[in-house]
Amino acid sequence: MTGHGPRPDRLVVAGGHVLTMDPATGDLPRADVLVENGRIADVRQDIEAPGAERIDARHCLVLPGFVDTHRHMWQAVLRGYGADQTLEEYFGATLHAYGSSLGPGELHLGNLLSALGALDAGVTTVQDISNATKSTEEHTDALVDALEESGIRAVFAYGHGPEADARRIRSRRLHSADALVTMALNAELGGDASVRRDWGLARELGIPLALHVRGGQPLSRLRRLGLLRPGTVYIHGTGLDRGELKLIADSGGALSIAPAIEMTMGHGLPPFAAAASAGLRPSLSADVEVAAGSDLFGQMRTAFQVSRFAVLHRHDDAPDRLPTSRDILEFATIEGARALGLDDRIGSLTPGKQADLVVLRADRPGVVPVHDAVKTVVCAMDRADVDTVLVAGRIVKRAGHLLRPDLAALVDRAAAVRDRLTG
Repeated sequence: MTGHGPRPDRLVVAGGHVLTMDPATGDLPRADVLVENGRIADVRQDIEAPGAERIDARHCLVLPGFVDTHRHMWQAVLRGYGADQTLEEYFGATLHAYGSSLGPGELHLGNLLSALGALDAGVTTVQDISNATKSTEEHTDALVDALEESGIRAVFAYGHGPEADARRIRSRRLHSADALVTMALNAELGGDASVRRDWGLARELGIPLALHVRGGQPLSRLRRLGLLRPGTVYIHGTGLDRGELKLIADSGGALSIAPAIEMTMGHGLPPFAAAASAGLRPSLSADVEVAAGSDLFGQMRTAFQVSRFAVLHRHDDAPDRLPTSRDILEFATIEGARALGLDDRIGSLTPGKQADLVVLRADRPGVVPVHDAVKTVVCAMDRADVDTVLVAGRIVKRAGHLLRPDLAALVDRAAAVRDRLTG
């Protein structure tokens, strides 16, 4: 069973308020988006496309799919389990206890549920920071299988498994840079020798790195080891001073902030203000579904609130400029694509890019009237407003429904896993 819906050769998303996230095109209060063979062919008013399938986007907002740059997707089978946990409690009770106890089928279900929850909420791309224990090749294959079956665009950041298995996945499964699912390495900051091994493995495999950093001087250490490299995604960044954050920017790295989890689990204040002072524009992430939702609407709202609070109350050597709702929407779209090195193909509705897009209903009682489309997305909308979702031109959700005939069976499987773990 796959989550891939139909991909029409020609498709017009017609009559919506289009937020292209491309400064050259801007916002178009009424426009059509023409999709041909999975790519955006044109964005303008009144496109004539005889014979093309049409999606009526009147009374809707049309924008690029959201990009989540850091999510431990297997943990979707534990949703809500760790909502009251601190970070240390999470490490013990969730990551170590459950991370090593789930079988291949349960890991497959976790990744699949996470991917479908993301698509349902308009998140078309996720970097899966895969930190479940990979006891066998079957465990790893189950995780990758789920991503490929779901229809989502994903970066599978391999972690918590042997180097030989990572080499196998790279050579036999995730070897194409043009595929919907690509590969990265979830690195760890252990001793100098192990750090050099991780970076050497990433270089050998020709893949980017993702790395959790909190406090101290991790970037200075990597610089000392000669391991700063462009394309690395640094996760959280809480507690880093401006110099450390500037090393991310100067080295061509990217910052992924998970504001909801950072506030509730005790990582520290999400570093939006400090990042801005260092010249960094971050991306957003949901992090762990044991304690956060699988959408980016909540993350955008938390980011908006926290980042403005920091400036208004002069936290983290904050800059004078207040972040805007457009900044936050950029963090959730084009900046996420840029962080993952995918901005040449997704992140904006630019002709030539792949058609990852979302249609949001703007005629619901909790949304109308729409005075400003960007502000409405960031401050008023949620997953219930997601009407239609495309990934590479393929329709994965339409008229409010995921195109998965097996959803009821997945719900039953999820309940069975819960009952086994809590029984």
